[in-house]
Amino acid sequence: MGSTQENKTMQIRNLSLAALAVAMPTLSTLPALADAYNIVLVHGMNMDGASWRPVYDILTGQGYQVSIVQEPLNSFDRDLHATQLVLDRQDGPVVLVGHSYGGVVITTAGNDPKVEALVYVAAFQPAAGETTGTLNAATPPQLDPASVTISEDGFVSISEDGFLKDIAPDLPEVEARFLFSSQTPTTASVFTAETHDPAWLHKPSYAVLATEDRVINPELQRMMYERAGSLVTEIDAGHLVYVTQPEAVAQVIIEAAQSAD
Repeated sequence: MGSTQENKTMQIRNLSLAALAVAMPTLSTLPALADAYNIVLVHGMNMDGASWRPVYDILTGQGYQVSIVQEPLNSFDRDLHATQLVLDRQDGPVVLVGHSYGGVVITTAGNDPKVEALVYVAAFQPAAGETTGTLNAATPPQLDPASVTISEDGFVSISEDGFLKDIAPDLPEVEARFLFSSQTPTTASVFTAETHDPAWLHKPSYAVLATEDRVINPELQRMMYERAGSLVTEIDAGHLVYVTQPEAVAQVIIEAAQSAD
Protein backbone atom coordinates (compact mmCIF):
# COMPACT_ATOMS: atom_id res chain seq x y z
CA MET A 1 0.00 0.00 0.00
CA GLY A 2 2.75 2.39 1.00
CA SER A 3 4.77 1.48 -2.08
CA THR A 4 1.83 2.27 -4.35
CA GLN A 5 1.40 5.70 -2.74
CA GLU A 6 5.11 6.43 -3.10
CA ASN A 7 4.98 5.50 -6.81
CA LYS A 8 2.05 7.88 -7.36
CA THR A 9 3.88 10.68 -5.56
CA MET A 10 7.00 10.10 -7.69
CA GLN A 11 4.92 10.13 -10.90
CA ILE A 12 3.31 13.48 -9.93
CA ARG A 13 6.75 14.93 -9.10
CA ASN A 14 8.18 13.78 -12.43
CA LEU A 15 5.22 15.27 -14.30
CA SER A 16 5.72 18.58 -12.47
CA LEU A 17 9.41 18.67 -13.33
CA ALA A 18 8.64 17.87 -16.96
CA ALA A 19 6.07 20.69 -17.10
CA LEU A 20 8.59 23.12 -15.59
CA ALA A 21 11.24 22.08 -18.13
CA VAL A 22 8.80 22.82 -20.96
CA ALA A 23 7.81 26.17 -19.46
CA MET A 24 11.33 27.48 -18.80
CA PRO A 25 12.25 28.35 -22.43
CA THR A 26 8.96 30.24 -22.74
CA LEU A 27 9.55 32.19 -19.54
CA SER A 28 13.07 33.13 -20.61
CA THR A 29 11.80 34.72 -23.82
CA LEU A 30 9.39 37.09 -22.05
CA PRO A 31 10.34 40.79 -22.37
CA ALA A 32 11.90 42.53 -19.37
CA LEU A 33 9.45 44.26 -17.05
CA ALA A 34 8.93 47.96 -17.66
CA ASP A 35 10.06 48.70 -14.12
CA ALA A 36 13.66 48.35 -15.32
CA TYR A 37 13.04 51.97 -16.32
CA ASN A 38 12.67 54.51 -13.52
CA ILE A 39 10.38 57.52 -13.57
CA VAL A 40 10.86 60.43 -11.16
CA LEU A 41 8.05 62.98 -10.72
CA VAL A 42 8.61 66.55 -9.49
CA HIS A 43 5.69 68.76 -8.41
CA GLY A 44 5.32 72.52 -8.79
CA MET A 45 4.73 75.50 -6.50
CA ASN A 46 2.14 75.30 -3.72
CA MET A 47 1.58 71.58 -4.40
CA ASP A 48 3.03 68.38 -3.01
CA GLY A 49 3.95 64.96 -4.33
CA ALA A 50 0.57 63.44 -3.50
CA SER A 51 -0.95 65.37 -6.39
CA TRP A 52 0.85 62.94 -8.74
CA ARG A 53 -1.18 59.97 -7.40
CA PRO A 54 -3.41 59.50 -10.50
CA VAL A 55 -0.37 59.42 -12.81
CA TYR A 56 1.56 57.26 -10.33
CA ASP A 57 -1.20 54.65 -10.29
CA ILE A 58 -1.25 54.42 -14.09
CA LEU A 59 2.54 54.16 -14.45
CA THR A 60 3.02 51.61 -11.68
CA GLY A 61 0.13 49.64 -13.16
CA GLN A 62 2.19 49.45 -16.36
CA GLY A 63 5.15 48.08 -14.40
CA TYR A 64 7.28 51.22 -14.12
CA GLN A 65 9.27 52.02 -11.00
CA VAL A 66 8.02 55.46 -9.95
CA SER A 67 9.49 57.80 -7.34
CA ILE A 68 8.02 61.13 -6.27
CA VAL A 69 10.08 64.08 -5.04
CA GLN A 70 8.79 66.00 -2.04
CA GLU A 71 10.27 69.46 -2.49
CA PRO A 72 10.42 71.66 0.63
CA LEU A 73 9.67 74.74 -1.53
CA ASN A 74 11.73 76.98 0.75
CA SER A 75 14.59 77.54 -1.70
CA PHE A 76 15.52 76.47 -5.21
CA ASP A 77 18.76 74.87 -3.98
CA ARG A 78 16.87 72.76 -1.43
CA ASP A 79 14.32 71.71 -4.04
CA LEU A 80 17.17 70.74 -6.33
CA HIS A 81 18.83 68.82 -3.50
CA ALA A 82 15.60 66.96 -2.72
CA THR A 83 15.38 65.93 -6.37
CA GLN A 84 19.02 64.84 -6.45
CA LEU A 85 18.50 62.64 -3.38
CA VAL A 86 15.75 60.76 -5.22
CA LEU A 87 17.85 60.47 -8.38
CA ASP A 88 20.76 59.09 -6.36
CA ARG A 89 18.74 56.11 -5.18
CA GLN A 90 17.57 55.09 -8.66
CA ASP A 91 19.09 51.83 -9.89
CA GLY A 92 18.93 52.50 -13.61
CA PRO A 93 18.05 55.00 -16.34
CA VAL A 94 15.52 57.70 -15.48
CA VAL A 95 12.79 59.71 -17.17
CA LEU A 96 12.58 62.94 -15.14
CA VAL A 97 9.19 64.69 -15.14
CA GLY A 98 8.36 68.18 -13.87
CA HIS A 99 5.13 70.14 -13.54
CA SER A 100 5.02 73.95 -13.48
CA TYR A 101 7.95 75.26 -11.37
CA GLY A 102 9.13 71.65 -11.27
CA GLY A 103 10.22 72.24 -14.87
CA VAL A 104 12.85 74.69 -13.61
CA VAL A 105 14.10 72.05 -11.17
CA ILE A 106 14.37 69.25 -13.75
CA THR A 107 16.09 71.58 -16.22
CA THR A 108 19.08 71.59 -13.87
CA ALA A 109 18.64 68.20 -12.16
CA GLY A 110 18.31 66.57 -15.58
CA ASN A 111 22.07 66.88 -16.09
CA ASP A 112 22.46 63.87 -13.79
CA PRO A 113 23.94 61.04 -15.92
CA LYS A 114 21.09 58.68 -14.99
CA VAL A 115 18.54 60.93 -16.64
CA GLU A 116 17.93 59.95 -20.26
CA ALA A 117 14.82 62.00 -21.06
CA LEU A 118 12.87 64.95 -19.68
CA VAL A 119 9.12 65.53 -19.64
CA TYR A 120 7.68 69.00 -19.04
CA VAL A 121 4.02 69.02 -17.96
CA ALA A 122 2.53 72.52 -18.25
CA ALA A 123 5.94 73.56 -16.99
CA PHE A 124 8.62 76.21 -17.28
CA GLN A 125 11.48 75.16 -19.54
CA PRO A 126 14.02 77.95 -19.10
CA ALA A 127 17.08 78.61 -21.22
CA ALA A 128 20.45 79.66 -19.77
CA GLY A 129 20.17 82.94 -17.88
CA GLU A 130 16.38 82.85 -17.62
CA THR A 131 14.19 82.76 -14.51
CA THR A 132 10.49 82.16 -14.02
CA GLY A 133 10.22 85.85 -13.26
CA THR A 134 11.71 86.96 -16.58
CA LEU A 135 9.66 84.40 -18.52
CA ASN A 136 6.40 85.50 -16.88
CA ALA A 137 7.26 89.15 -17.48
CA ALA A 138 7.72 88.49 -21.20
CA THR A 139 4.47 86.51 -21.53
CA PRO A 140 2.28 87.19 -18.48
CA PRO A 141 -0.03 84.55 -17.03
CA GLN A 142 -3.79 85.02 -16.74
CA LEU A 143 -3.68 84.32 -13.01
CA ASP A 144 -5.47 87.08 -11.11
CA PRO A 145 -2.77 88.96 -9.14
CA ALA A 146 -5.29 89.61 -6.38
CA SER A 147 -5.36 85.89 -5.60
CA VAL A 148 -1.64 85.86 -4.76
CA THR A 149 -0.46 86.82 -1.29
CA ILE A 150 3.11 87.00 0.03
CA SER A 151 3.85 86.61 3.73
CA GLU A 152 6.22 88.89 5.63
CA ASP A 153 8.95 86.27 5.32
CA GLY A 154 8.45 85.98 1.56
CA PHE A 155 6.26 82.90 1.01
CA VAL A 156 3.63 82.83 -1.72
CA SER A 157 0.11 81.47 -1.18
CA ILE A 158 -2.92 81.34 -3.46
CA SER A 159 -6.39 82.30 -2.26
CA GLU A 160 -9.29 79.87 -2.34
CA ASP A 161 -10.95 81.85 -5.11
CA GLY A 162 -7.70 81.76 -7.07
CA PHE A 163 -7.47 78.00 -6.77
CA LEU A 164 -11.04 77.53 -7.95
CA LYS A 165 -10.88 80.04 -10.79
CA ASP A 166 -7.30 79.88 -12.06
CA ILE A 167 -5.39 76.89 -10.66
CA ALA A 168 -7.98 74.13 -10.89
CA PRO A 169 -11.01 75.40 -12.86
CA ASP A 170 -11.54 71.99 -14.50
CA LEU A 171 -11.45 69.98 -11.26
CA PRO A 172 -14.57 69.17 -9.25
CA GLU A 173 -14.99 71.94 -6.68
CA VAL A 174 -14.53 69.62 -3.71
CA GLU A 175 -11.15 68.48 -5.06
CA ALA A 176 -10.05 72.02 -5.88
CA ARG A 177 -10.93 73.13 -2.34
CA PHE A 178 -8.91 70.25 -0.92
CA LEU A 179 -5.85 71.28 -2.94
CA PHE A 180 -6.31 74.83 -1.74
CA SER A 181 -6.49 73.64 1.86
CA SER A 182 -3.40 71.45 1.54
CA GLN A 183 -1.22 73.86 -0.45
CA THR A 184 2.41 74.33 0.55
CA PRO A 185 3.42 78.02 0.57
CA THR A 186 6.44 78.56 -1.65
CA THR A 187 9.27 81.01 -1.25
CA ALA A 188 9.10 83.86 -3.74
CA SER A 189 12.86 83.53 -4.24
CA VAL A 190 12.27 80.67 -6.71
CA PHE A 191 11.11 83.30 -9.21
CA THR A 192 14.68 84.62 -9.38
CA ALA A 193 16.48 81.25 -9.54
CA GLU A 194 18.59 81.43 -12.69
CA THR A 195 19.22 78.48 -15.00
CA HIS A 196 22.80 77.92 -16.13
CA ASP A 197 23.19 74.68 -18.11
CA PRO A 198 19.77 73.47 -19.32
CA ALA A 199 19.63 69.69 -19.50
CA TRP A 200 17.29 69.84 -22.50
CA LEU A 201 20.21 71.08 -24.58
CA HIS A 202 21.83 67.66 -24.17
CA LYS A 203 18.93 65.24 -23.77
CA PRO A 204 15.61 64.53 -25.52
CA SER A 205 12.61 66.30 -24.06
CA TYR A 206 8.86 65.91 -24.25
CA ALA A 207 6.22 68.43 -23.29
CA VAL A 208 2.54 68.60 -22.41
CA LEU A 209 1.04 71.95 -23.42
CA ALA A 210 -2.11 72.77 -21.43
CA THR A 211 -4.12 74.93 -23.80
CA GLU A 212 -6.38 76.38 -21.07
CA ASP A 213 -3.61 77.09 -18.57
CA ARG A 214 -4.08 80.35 -16.64
CA VAL A 215 -0.89 79.99 -14.58
CA ILE A 216 1.72 79.53 -17.32
CA ASN A 217 0.54 81.23 -20.47
CA PRO A 218 0.00 78.61 -23.22
CA GLU A 219 1.86 80.84 -25.66
CA LEU A 220 4.84 80.90 -23.29
CA GLN A 221 4.69 77.12 -23.07
CA ARG A 222 4.63 76.88 -26.85
CA MET A 223 7.62 79.21 -27.22
CA MET A 224 9.74 77.34 -24.67
CA TYR A 225 8.86 73.88 -25.98
CA GLU A 226 9.43 74.73 -29.62
CA ARG A 227 12.70 76.47 -28.82
CA ALA A 228 13.94 73.36 -27.04
CA GLY A 229 12.85 71.05 -29.83
CA SER A 230 10.61 69.13 -27.43
CA LEU A 231 8.05 66.68 -28.76
CA VAL A 232 4.83 68.50 -27.83
CA THR A 233 1.43 67.05 -26.97
CA GLU A 234 -1.39 69.59 -26.62
CA ILE A 235 -4.17 68.81 -24.17
CA ASP A 236 -7.29 70.91 -23.66
CA ALA A 237 -6.91 71.37 -19.92
CA GLY A 238 -5.99 73.84 -17.22
CA HIS A 239 -2.80 74.08 -15.21
CA LEU A 240 -3.38 70.84 -13.26
CA VAL A 241 -3.58 68.74 -16.41
CA TYR A 242 -1.76 65.86 -14.73
CA VAL A 243 -4.56 65.68 -12.13
CA THR A 244 -7.52 66.19 -14.49
CA GLN A 245 -6.23 64.09 -17.41
CA PRO A 246 -3.71 61.65 -15.92
CA GLU A 247 -4.12 59.06 -18.69
CA ALA A 248 -3.01 61.50 -21.38
CA VAL A 249 -0.07 62.73 -19.30
CA ALA A 250 0.99 59.21 -18.38
CA GLN A 251 0.97 58.27 -22.06
CA VAL A 252 3.47 61.04 -22.84
CA ILE A 253 5.73 59.83 -20.02
CA ILE A 254 5.51 56.24 -21.27
CA GLU A 255 6.36 57.41 -24.79
CA ALA A 256 9.45 59.17 -23.42
CA ALA A 257 10.50 56.01 -21.56
CA GLN A 258 9.98 53.78 -24.58
CA SER A 259 11.84 56.14 -26.90
CA ALA A 260 14.76 56.52 -24.48
CA ASP A 261 14.87 52.75 -24.01
